[in-house]
Amino acid sequence: MASRARVRAPELVGKGGWLNTGGKDLSLADFRGKITILDFWTFCCINCLHVLDELRELEEKHRDTVVIVGVHSPKFVHEADHQAVVDAVDRYEVHHPVLDDPELVTWKQYAVRAWPTLVVIDPEGYVVAQHAGEGHAHAIARLVEELEAEHAAKGTLRRGEGPYVPPEPTAGDLKFPGKAVRLPDGHFLVADSGHHALVELAEDGESVVRRIGDGERGLRDGAEPRFSEPQGLALVPAGLELGYDVVVADTVNHALRGVRLADGSVTTLAGTGKQWWQGSPTEGPALEVDLSSPWDVAFFDGRVWIAMAGVHQLWAFDPVAGTVAVAAGTTNEGLVDGPAAEAWFAQPSGLAVSADGERLWVADSETSAVRWVSRETKDVHTAVGTGLFDFGHRDGAAGQALLQHPLGVTVLPDGSVAVADTYNHALRRFDPVSGEVTTLATDLREPSGAVLVDEDIVVVESARHRLTRLRLPEEAVRVEAVAHRTQRAATEVAPGALRLDVVFRAPSGQKLDERYGPSTRLLVSSTPPELLLAGSGADTDLSRELVLNGEVAEGVLHVSAMAASCDDDPEIEYPACHVHQQDWGVPVRLTGGGATRLPLVLAGLE
Repeated sequence: MASRARVRAPELVGKGGWLNTGGKDLSLADFRGKITILDFWTFCCINCLHVLDELRELEEKHRDTVVIVGVHSPKFVHEADHQAVVDAVDRYEVHHPVLDDPELVTWKQYAVRAWPTLVVIDPEGYVVAQHAGEGHAHAIARLVEELEAEHAAKGTLRRGEGPYVPPEPTAGDLKFPGKAVRLPDGHFLVADSGHHALVELAEDGESVVRRIGDGERGLRDGAEPRFSEPQGLALVPAGLELGYDVVVADTVNHALRGVRLADGSVTTLAGTGKQWWQGSPTEGPALEVDLSSPWDVAFFDGRVWIAMAGVHQLWAFDPVAGTVAVAAGTTNEGLVDGPAAEAWFAQPSGLAVSADGERLWVADSETSAVRWVSRETKDVHTAVGTGLFDFGHRDGAAGQALLQHPLGVTVLPDGSVAVADTYNHALRRFDPVSGEVTTLATDLREPSGAVLVDEDIVVVESARHRLTRLRLPEEAVRVEAVAHRTQRAATEVAPGALRLDVVFRAPSGQKLDERYGPSTRLLVSSTPPELLLAGSGADTDLSRELVLNGEVAEGVLHVSAMAASCDDDPEIEYPACHVHQQDWGVPVRLTGGGATRLPLVLAGLE
């Protein structure tokens, strides 16, 4: 076995304490003898949620030798709220200990730069690997097997149950509901995400009429269907005969499902059940193309548009032709307007169509923005929001107003847009005529969507597990303005030449396979654009010389890296290949004594 770098793992410290341990505080000493995987995550981050799902199989298979420890490291202010972390651990079925680190103490000790990041610690307490982004489960599984063999031989491996203690289950008819629609008979259909089902409620928004789905996570069609954390719902327009009445964004199944209300039967419309990766088809027969965490759906311009949160794009499903294709976005994460093919989104999570059908409104959650797409030109525009790192609760002119991770948009009778301002626990309103943002209601708990009912609005309060009916106010609520920036410390770099190195080492037993061309890609840009005098754009080399503009005091470097590794065995005719990818947004501050090299670890150790 090749020798590994041995770096002593820093202690695990977090002001919020430990979850899923039965009230016990843990330290690294409690994990001695186990292979420990630290998962640095934050619950707003779709890539982090993907990694939670990637690790489930490994966690179960190696339960007696491996302990996964979630280190919750917040981006948004709301994510530093301990109760919000408790809710998220329950919502996403996290079945391992979680350290709540609201001040990013452990994040800094491990020199983490991106969500998600995985750090592997051997049974003797040494860091042996670090991986940023998604797609590393196979590499970590291989490493775990090697560490098991190595430390079993040394006598330093301790088998047995880990320290996980499950919390008390959440009781109630709904569990972290996502979105809802009003049915023609006045009932509500709710995506009961935490129960992996749909629930039909009576007109009172409380009485359960029926459930569609048995509550078990799965992908199964027919009269006894299964879902996995469904979110968005869209009614099929009247007069369109498709054989189903509602389209469902079945988020963790990476699929669209169709529901026939007459009997509750379900049909898969789009997606394969597998997550889309770079290099996969972006158009074609809907049931043959992978999707990635579809979060909401809306009928717009003759097709079902999809908020494809997992790849920061909008896609569109043609229900008549049975095809699906990218409609807007590049997969780069950020806020860039313009032609659909060039625009950047950041985890779009809510959709709504204007009354005249000319605009598709988008809740772009990670940029805390409200965006819209023109039906005629397909250009993308921003109504509210400035970028990945600015957020808060501030009303007034749209150019300076602030939101915090909104997940839903609803068009109001006057043409304005109600925004489920999720992490501000508020319902906001954007008026495209006046260009003003106001607050309609506060003291909502993580609202994720809303439905109009006459002169009222019914809000999905996800973290209160209920629908809440509100009278639309004639006047807005006054809220003291609060502005925030993400609390990640900026990296001090020198103006001028900056060496960017993305560190990637192929997993054991694999290599970069370049038989058919380059297997790596690096894309670099900046906010503001004038920060970079040279070095922006795409190339295949994972290292690059950047030139930073000394007249720009601070900004953000956007770095997207991808590497594909394949089995390194000439006897294998069709080697298995895996894609590793990560996007970094690195806040930088230019200073004379700053660094002249910026290393970012995709896989391996620096």
